[in-house]
Amino acid sequence: MYKYLDKVNSPSDVKSMNTEEMDMLAKDIRKFLVRSVSQTGGHLASNLGIVELTLALHKVFDSPRDKIVWDVGHQSYVHKIVTGRKDDFVSLRQFNGLSGFPKENESPHDIFDTGHSSTSISVAQGIACARDIKNEDGSVIAVIGDGSITGGMALEALNHLGYTNTDMIVILNDNEMSIDKNVGGMSRHLSGIIRNSTANKVKDEVEKILNVAPGGKLISKTANKVKDSIISKFVPQDCAFFDSIGIKYYGPIDGHNTKELIDILNKAKNKKGPILLHVITKKGKGYRYAENEPHKYHGVSKFDIKEGVKSGSSKSISALVGEKLVSMAQEDNRVVAITAAMPSGTGLNIFENKYPNRYYDVGIAEQHATTFSAGLAKSGLKPYFAVYSSFLQRGYDQIIHDVCITKKPVTFLIDRAGIVGNDGETHHGMFDLSYLNSIPNMTVMAPKDSKELELMMDLSLDMDTPVAIRYPRGNSYYLNIGEYTPIKIGSYEVLSQGKDIVILAIGSMVNHAIKAKEMLLNDNINPTIVNARFLKPVDENILKEMFSKHKTVITIEDNVITGGFGSRINKFIIDNKLNLNIVNMGLPEQYVPHGSADEIYDSIGLSPIKIAQKIKNL
Repeated sequence: MYKYLDKVNSPSDVKSMNTEEMDMLAKDIRKFLVRSVSQTGGHLASNLGIVELTLALHKVFDSPRDKIVWDVGHQSYVHKIVTGRKDDFVSLRQFNGLSGFPKENESPHDIFDTGHSSTSISVAQGIACARDIKNEDGSVIAVIGDGSITGGMALEALNHLGYTNTDMIVILNDNEMSIDKNVGGMSRHLSGIIRNSTANKVKDEVEKILNVAPGGKLISKTANKVKDSIISKFVPQDCAFFDSIGIKYYGPIDGHNTKELIDILNKAKNKKGPILLHVITKKGKGYRYAENEPHKYHGVSKFDIKEGVKSGSSKSISALVGEKLVSMAQEDNRVVAITAAMPSGTGLNIFENKYPNRYYDVGIAEQHATTFSAGLAKSGLKPYFAVYSSFLQRGYDQIIHDVCITKKPVTFLIDRAGIVGNDGETHHGMFDLSYLNSIPNMTVMAPKDSKELELMMDLSLDMDTPVAIRYPRGNSYYLNIGEYTPIKIGSYEVLSQGKDIVILAIGSMVNHAIKAKEMLLNDNINPTIVNARFLKPVDENILKEMFSKHKTVITIEDNVITGGFGSRINKFIIDNKLNLNIVNMGLPEQYVPHGSADEIYDSIGLSPIKIAQKIKNL
């Protein structure tokens, strides 16, 4: 089917190709990617943009002897194809199938497991320094995007790399986008370099003039100083940042010119010290729909190739949150919205369109976003920081130190809580109930459905202390059970009365509990269902009432079983010296793999039928 791709089963097959053949291979790979991802879903636009760069890397370097470390990793599909996994793409991101991110247990060519941004330079520098300590050979290459390089961790790594002067290559893949349009000073800086693209040519010409000694070495230290002086006068200052911290900058480089990429990679391979190659690529290249709307094709579900991705008719929970914030802002001018480079994913693009002056995208910087929100709250505003659960983990210290110690009224809207599905271990929001549970002064809520989520947001507006509201990924839904009246802090609700057994479910697990009860009724088991919508504070009155009427207590949460909702209920039972049978159901204390949410919940015993079976076995 593919004239050139069918010949590639390992990096050695790419090494044997000339540049013309590699260009034809790139076309094959783009066709393969569009066809494959259209059938499985996945990250499309980022991989379409990095085809030539990936092929050039495997042409010049010898993986896995030379270490290629991918940042985030959602752009590693081409790397996986080249390293012998193209036949596995039928199972991409499927349960027990090929991961959408680099996995050390998948291939020796996957040097490091990744999934979050801004990590590759730190990892690669550690590997390079270990190589030097052990007197080993081999190149180390970190590939990082222009969105990821704005992250604090990446900047810390660059600062350290310039200091250690380690032999290593950083490839900055610049498509002027991460998921949404990049923001901030670094983005402007990189755009300035692109505009002043004569920089690399000037540097090359100066080096050619002064590199007259045998072996290509500079005549003397004096000549080296002359070179720096000449470059500083003729090269635009936009390019001075990386050089000033001790990292040699080369670029911008056409990321779709195979010959130019091979030439510059060979040049960088033979230079000493840290090198940064600024490569310009086009996200979504080769597929018209993805080129025109790269943000829409960052991560996609199955789609028709001829028609492209179609917008769903159902409203996502994230979009509902964005709309609710807009309505709150209309009534209260203190409301401010913050995102860390995820406006579309969190629904805050809706808020941005309506209230741009009260909206802040801080870039990939969750720590800064948290403390920035605390500063807004200090000045009398009501900041709402919408963030994925797994990304908020990066702001843990700031939540404690800058928000909760002094009770700043910041509201964390924690999106993608629980099992998120096909992105797997690095993206499941399975720890937030645990890492928030132990923090004083924090109120933590989880709604049973989308309508209750809106009621919780209303409640947060009246609170003068820190708040976290966590909700799952997916479409908005309405259970139509229980009451939908203004919520009081720490209040539970009894959804259906039963006997003998009481199920305390939190968040999206309320729906699973309701469905499990329907199955249990067929076996004459009639549990009471309680919507325990607050992790803390708990509803002591309802708990005491329920525990006086039931001898067996079941807690259900889509959070790791250790330290979360079940642990808080256990503590209440112990503190009150109650004699009850208690069973905690939750995510196992292990990293949960990728797959559809339904498959994962069933595999770990949290699907409605598995919950019913466990209760029946009691």
